[in-house]
Amino acid sequence: IGALYLIYLAFRKYGIKVDRQFIFNTLPFVLLGSTVRVVTDSIDAGVMKPATFLHEFVINSRIYDYGFASSSPGIYIVTAALFLFALFIGREIKKPETTGWMGIALWLPHVFVLLFLVQYPIYAIPILLLAAIPSYIVFRHFKSRNSKSGAANSAPRPEVLAGIVGAHALDGAATFIVIDHFSGVGGRTYFEQHVLPSFIGGAFNSFFPFYLIKVGIAAAAAYFIASDKDSKEGEKMFICLVLMIIGLAPGIRDALRMMVGA
Repeated sequence: IGALYLIYLAFRKYGIKVDRQFIFNTLPFVLLGSTVRVVTDSIDAGVMKPATFLHEFVINSRIYDYGFASSSPGIYIVTAALFLFALFIGREIKKPETTGWMGIALWLPHVFVLLFLVQYPIYAIPILLLAAIPSYIVFRHFKSRNSKSGAANSAPRPEVLAGIVGAHALDGAATFIVIDHFSGVGGRTYFEQHVLPSFIGGAFNSFFPFYLIKVGIAAAAAYFIASDKDSKEGEKMFICLVLMIIGLAPGIRDALRMMVGA
């Protein structure tokens, strides 16, 4: 929280506006960080195969072995550094969308590597559905609310608020599907390593309540952000971005890791 506050102060000092474009520029780097972790997981689990020259490079380079650049906490620092560099380039050439495209360019080779390893794509369908349904409901709610009120306030747009719920629904759904239904299918047993989610899953003998709690808390956060009349738009958007990252990063990693059986 302290680090996020310092980042927010730095953004204000250097005139960096957190808006929809900034969020779209950030998300490819979230995808990048999570995907790199799964590449590392696939090597550690022994499912990485030299299918192409790129796979051979990944295996032989040892860059993606568990180390500073590809595991916690180093991967957060490396990904953040790459994002800040891309952000600097975008600002220097006065084309902010360049930041997002640089993130996509870094992400796509890692997606290519994982595509050859996917073994269980069918299990991703319920995860995506469980993430999309509450996200769509929240989007429709805030879109209807804005049309009735005139939307002449500083509340984030409906798609941004829906993004918060979708991100945490994805994380909760991935945990639920992987542990309750996928564990054992690929010859591996999966478990929740965080204290509170583990307690919830153990208490109910299922992680579906954890999914519901995640969705409920995210929806409540979206509601309070939208209803806040005192905070500035930039502050709200920054909080929205942080909440999205917290949900998306582990959700994407868990879903991709399940798909490749790592």
